[in-house]
Amino acid sequence: MALYSEIVMDHFTNPRNVGVIENADGVGEVGNAKCGDIMKIYLKIENDIIVDVKFETFGCGSAIASSSMATEMIKGKSIADAMALTNKAVAEALQGLPAHKMHCSVLAEEAIKSALKNYYDKNGIPYDKTQFPDCENCAHCHN
Repeated sequence: MALYSEIVMDHFTNPRNVGVIENADGVGEVGNAKCGDIMKIYLKIENDIIVDVKFETFGCGSAIASSSMATEMIKGKSIADAMALTNKAVAEALQGLPAHKMHCSVLAEEAIKSALKNYYDKNGIPYDKTQFPDCENCAHCHN
């Protein structure tokens, strides 16, 4: 059995939604100090719908594939749908990731939530802080 699925390889070699959104409504950046992966997500939101999403990822093939798949999964969806996206759903959509690469799907989930938190903060929209990763104090980011 191959280490990576065809879908992972496709999203790694042909990533979707790569780039920057100038004047993005929300921007989130997360990283993993252990492996050096860094993800940055840009959101354009209109009427609570994510009308555009872009990413920049510095990292391994699994990190790039996870970023690409996650952006595909939230594009055109509501903010609530994007908030509900889990790393497990990203990994399943990629038809699995090796156990030692699952942190890449976690980063994708956290980057999206970080961008949504930034959107809420910019617009003075109240939110439940427990729904968002605490990256400043997160063992995942600082081990």
